[in-house]
Amino acid sequence: MTTLKRRSLLKAAGLAVGAVATSGLTAFASTPEKKEKKKLALSVAHITDVHIGEGENAPERFKKCLKHIITKHKPDFFLNGGDSIGDASYDNVVYDQVIKQWSIWDDCLKTLDKYEVHSCIGNHDSWWKAPSKEHEMYGKNYVVKRLKIPNRYYSFSKKNWHFIVLDGNNGNISLDPEQYSWLEKELEQLPASTPTLLMSHYPILGTTQVLVGGGHSDCKKLKDLFHKHRDKVRVCLSGHNHLSDNTHYNDVLYCCNGAMSGFWWGKGDAESAGPGYYLETPPGYAMLSLYEDGTVENEYYPHTF
Repeated sequence: MTTLKRRSLLKAAGLAVGAVATSGLTAFASTPEKKEKKKLALSVAHITDVHIGEGENAPERFKKCLKHIITKHKPDFFLNGGDSIGDASYDNVVYDQVIKQWSIWDDCLKTLDKYEVHSCIGNHDSWWKAPSKEHEMYGKNYVVKRLKIPNRYYSFSKKNWHFIVLDGNNGNISLDPEQYSWLEKELEQLPASTPTLLMSHYPILGTTQVLVGGGHSDCKKLKDLFHKHRDKVRVCLSGHNHLSDNTHYNDVLYCCNGAMSGFWWGKGDAESAGPGYYLETPPGYAMLSLYEDGTVENEYYPHTF
């Protein structure tokens, strides 16, 4: 019989802990802590699933939360994970409703006039029942215009970090061939060890899609691509499921960061732990600490606004 040494046993236990999905309510580092003090490169606010509309006093509550984020955290910029408006995708949504929701969004975003806001498209943002496909408000192109983003998928860099924003609103929740080819080239051309953050509306990996669905169907393909570029890809952010979950897999941190609207700005489901909760997740936002050495911490903050 082989006897395991205590040191080997502890090492194995440590590896097992690293693969466990966490609640997302506390900070989580993408790589083991280093002994020397890390230097912060960027502090980034991640908001998602705002679902803004007239009801439940949502506009004023959203503005208060944005002001709170600015005062408390002083972020360098904001990432918005999609589903910015209440909904434009349902069959019964008409022109005036779409215009009204986007006008409320614009008014709320005046709170962030001094900040860059980099957004991705959510499944509820596009109006598919426009009078025709040629109508200026039909589909994703109009959302790109309203969110003031360069394309339905794009990238940018800040400090030594690279950011990639994806559009999973294709087919059965996946990247279309054109976009996937672009992503391959984007990662390939980055200098070695460039720390990279990816943001999608839908979770790529994690616990939440096991509970409520709504994850990328091409998750294995993306996981393999990220592993190929494991010296670069550090963290993947998402929303959509309104649940908070941090999953650490293959040295990539996958963060589904709840929802600003929680239970769609309502009182919450009957079995929840508090006001505005959806299942066990309160309404909230996340703050990310991105360090120069490529490590990252993600912390989800509940709000009561």
